Amino acid sequence: MPHRSRTIAGVEVTPLCDAVGPMGQAISKPFDRLFPGSPEGFDEPWVLHFHCYLLRADSGWTALVDTGIGGENSPAASWAPVPGVLESELAAAGVTPAEVDTVILTHLHSDHASGAVVNGEPLFPNAWYVVQRAELDEVAPAIQEEVVGPLADRLRVVAGDHRDVAPGLHVQLTPGHTPGHQIARLGELAMTGDLVLHPVQLADPQVRYAYDHDQELAARSRAEVLAGLRAEGAILGTGHFPEPFVDLGSRS
Repeated sequence: MPHRSRTIAGVEVTPLCDAVGPMGQAISKPFDRLFPGSPEGFDEPWVLHFHCYLLRADSGWTALVDTGIGGENSPAASWAPVPGVLESELAAAGVTPAEVDTVILTHLHSDHASGAVVNGEPLFPNAWYVVQRAELDEVAPAIQEEVVGPLADRLRVVAGDHRDVAPGLHVQLTPGHTPGHQIARLGELAMTGDLVLHPVQLADPQVRYAYDHDQELAARSRAEVLAGLRAEGAILGTGHFPEPFVDLGSRS
């Protein structure tokens, strides 16, 4: 079932849990190699929670941030606990795919974008899919063929920060994890994709991640963005934490 919703800036925000599980052997590493520079004591395998975010506005629009790992034969199948359950999570929240009019893809990794396409067709036929130009320029061949290609006529390509992809919903370029990684902002909420993958990076934004495209740039983006969000007293909507929402506290 979906996590408990919050209402932010007149929008009901519902975290959807697409899947839960550890990395498959194809890419799994010991924790200290996945997150170099992390504190000692993390000996258990990293169990990822794959969150997407459903947004329903009082004014009538419906959006989704990220689309999860996809079906049994998706590009994520080599390492993620496929199939994802995004469609059943949406149904439990009372939403059909046809009602979604905006999809923000924080980036084009297989665990965030594969659920956008089912059987070669866009799952959300009436939606525009918001993605950064820099992300499309570096997309992996499998994602290009199985996700980007089928979405080609529905892509809304942006370059850098972009306001009002839906009323009050913005995207902010946060490169490093991928060249065109972006987060989604709605009022005090920041839906962070893979800007922050594990709580150790919330405690120390300089902790690297093995699969960042550019680890130094990712750490810089993470530190700068988190500093700003802490100053705001913002709420994070995380991509892989056990609990999706993290309150960064009151503005000082």
